[in-house]
Amino acid sequence: MPQTTPKGLHRLAFGGDYNPEQWPEGVWQEDVRLMREAGVTLVSVGIFSWALLEPEPGRYDFDRLDRVLDLLHENGVRVDLGTPTVAPPAWFYRAHPEALPVTAEGVRFSYGSRGAICHSSAAYRAAATGITTRLARRYAGHPALALWHVHNEYGVPVSACYCDNCAAHFRRWLAGAYGSIDAVNEAWGTAFWGQRYGSYEEIDPPRATPTVGNPAHQLDYRRFADATIRENFRAERDVLHALSPGVPVTTNFMTALSQCDSIDYWAWGREVDLVTNDHYLITDGRRTHVNLAMAADLTRSVAGGAPWLLLEHSTSGVNWQPRNPAKRPGEMARNSLAHVARGSEGAMFFQWRQSRRGAEKFHSAMVPHGGTDTRIWREVVALGADVEALAEIRGTRTVPDVAMVWDWHSWWAQNLEWRPSEAHDARERADSFYEALYDRHLTVDFAHPESDLSAHPLVVVPALYLTTEAAGRNLREYVENGGTLVVSYFSGIVDEHDAVHPGAHPGALREVLGLTVDEWSPLLDDQRVTVTGPDGAALTGDVWTEFVRPRGAETVWTYADGPAAGGPAVTRHRLGRGTAWYVSTRLDAASLDAILAAACEDAGVAPRAGLPRDVEVVHRAGDAGQRYVFVLNHSTEDAEVPLDGSGKELLHGGPADGGLTVPAGAVRVVRLDG
Repeated sequence: MPQTTPKGLHRLAFGGDYNPEQWPEGVWQEDVRLMREAGVTLVSVGIFSWALLEPEPGRYDFDRLDRVLDLLHENGVRVDLGTPTVAPPAWFYRAHPEALPVTAEGVRFSYGSRGAICHSSAAYRAAATGITTRLARRYAGHPALALWHVHNEYGVPVSACYCDNCAAHFRRWLAGAYGSIDAVNEAWGTAFWGQRYGSYEEIDPPRATPTVGNPAHQLDYRRFADATIRENFRAERDVLHALSPGVPVTTNFMTALSQCDSIDYWAWGREVDLVTNDHYLITDGRRTHVNLAMAADLTRSVAGGAPWLLLEHSTSGVNWQPRNPAKRPGEMARNSLAHVARGSEGAMFFQWRQSRRGAEKFHSAMVPHGGTDTRIWREVVALGADVEALAEIRGTRTVPDVAMVWDWHSWWAQNLEWRPSEAHDARERADSFYEALYDRHLTVDFAHPESDLSAHPLVVVPALYLTTEAAGRNLREYVENGGTLVVSYFSGIVDEHDAVHPGAHPGALREVLGLTVDEWSPLLDDQRVTVTGPDGAALTGDVWTEFVRPRGAETVWTYADGPAAGGPAVTRHRLGRGTAWYVSTRLDAASLDAILAAACEDAGVAPRAGLPRDVEVVHRAGDAGQRYVFVLNHSTEDAEVPLDGSGKELLHGGPADGGLTVPAGAVRVVRLDG
């Protein structure tokens, strides 16, 4: 069984991407001195160094990397060693121009960036496993080696290639998945628009067409692209497992729905020894700390609830968004410790020293251009001390309250063309439901729709357009066995091939919800509807309405106006020992709270009283009975937070008995007694 924690690392991870090749060797000594000052325990090395390690085909130069790893070891810093396969050298592309990816419109990308890879290229796979083999043979026994880091951020910037090599590979993939061309025709519904195929050779990737292409064809190509990338990861991983046993292998995910939409992380989570993630705040006007919490919860869930590792985030502003504000004083530490609260075994950054050249020279770093006489450096040193003070939480797990169902395949399918309303966005629904749960101070696990949900008293389904029969049965059995389910509109509609389930909507979820939907009536941009509840309270919906027909469910909220006026807007269905709620219009996070309050009452999920908005309280617990409470105050006011017991505050010392004062913008961590 592969090791699942960084080898030889007995503290929380703190550090970042270290790229000494960008600097004269004289800077390296200063780097390790500053790393000691900041309390750095782990750095990522070599991720973009292929051209230096193999300057010509078959000629290797490891002298620089030898010196770097030896220097880090001498200074007590562990190494996350990258395989540099995200950035093949110029000589490789000169020899193999076919390894550059092609767009659906037939344009082949040029060399000069990163991640420009056709993952169906046999030449690329051979070269990637070749350099990985050389690295593994040389460094498997190096005393600094803690973790292998394959590639970098799979899925961005290119997730799919549409070249002829990919076409041939896609045909082989289809033959393996379906077994016959007749099965492909049946699954894809090729009788529509006369698209029937007589052989696999007639099938191409879903390239640019005059109008909308076959949606099942497009969906399968997304699956194929993801599976092909995963094949290349496995090829490198298996080399490392064979030649470097006992050292875990990872690759850095980007689980936030705001950052990567092309990777099925449920599948990828089963392939790595340790789940790691990169997260960057999206400055689009949203509450960025909510997006951060959501990404951390999703990453932990991909890890099966086990500890994971934040491998990249930023000390301050990034450089790739339209506007890149600096983080406010204290925000870097609060961001970092929010990830730790939600399961990360440390906090790492891109990158250690800010680059002077290249595309990311304005991206913040642990050592900024201004050096050590800067606010960022002082905050980095202070954060290093905080991370060190939390070493005892290693191995404990975040304690969830409720669960949210999410499926990347459903997201892919819903995002295809010609849906009832382009304003209905699965990510927006997930964000809004998560934000509503966050504002109820509930910690969320994410779950695959076919996974075991029995441990969760409340399960929320914000968007599940694609619902397999197995998922429908799973959700029904969850409710029958005593669970409380909340489902949002346009869920349960199609199967895994994007074929509408037979009969009335919502297809696979009709039985559990106790209703049918006669028709959808999406709203225009400026349209709103009012829904009224049993107490006369009114909420406002937009984007979507439905003509709902209860078939066992009771109407709890009613459309007061709009296309479905007088009809059910929110229903409740008692089934077996549990309850299923259905919300048929788009409510914002604040309005959703009224629905979730009733669902939480059904589920026996008690509200956390006395907590202000934007104050997070998250629990971690260990197998030996250890209990920790993280309190993160994202607000501008000091907060009084009740505690379930007494204990010791770990970051600043001192007792905590029954309650805690947390200054505005601050973090406190309490080890509870008993």
